[in-house]
Amino acid sequence: MTARSRLVLLACITPTLVLATAGPLQAAGSASPEDSLLRALVAPVASPLTPTLCVIPEDQDPAAVRRLLDAQVSAWNHGDLEGFMKAYWRSDSLTFYSGGNVSHGWQTTLDRYRKRYQSEGREMGTLVFDLHDVTLPARGQALVRGGWSLKLKDGEPRGLFTLWLRWFPDAGWRVVHDHTSAAP
Repeated sequence: MTARSRLVLLACITPTLVLATAGPLQAAGSASPEDSLLRALVAPVASPLTPTLCVIPEDQDPAAVRRLLDAQVSAWNHGDLEGFMKAYWRSDSLTFYSGGNVSHGWQTTLDRYRKRYQSEGREMGTLVFDLHDVTLPARGQALVRGGWSLKLKDGEPRGLFTLWLRWFPDAGWRVVHDHTSAAP
């Protein structure tokens, strides 16, 4: 299933499902007048309690943003930096603010991560995100605020982050701006 076609299904309550889907209550060809009477008696009672599926497009679903960030953490913790970077917009317009520096572009961001966490003598450690909130201020836009920690052999740096994500029909949710700070 592509990012374009992924949808989230939720159980909802509707009073019309029983009436809309009611078919013969007996075997085909043996419907009787009692079927209509039974349907008329059962439908008002059963229909308010009958679950149906409501579709929430992924570009309006905060859980889809959370799943993207969960996949990002999983990739990091498996030493897969390229998998981690899949959450970022693959564009020269990506912005990354951290440690008083501003970086532009997907490749620049990847190179920064490689230098800091995969160069000789460096380790990636174990990453944990603590998502404080995920809000969708407009369709196809998400704002994520949270904390991060990284368990390393010689310490456990931690800090806060704010991410701005956009929905792209051909790619799904992508981080377009990352502002990450480390605690002193």
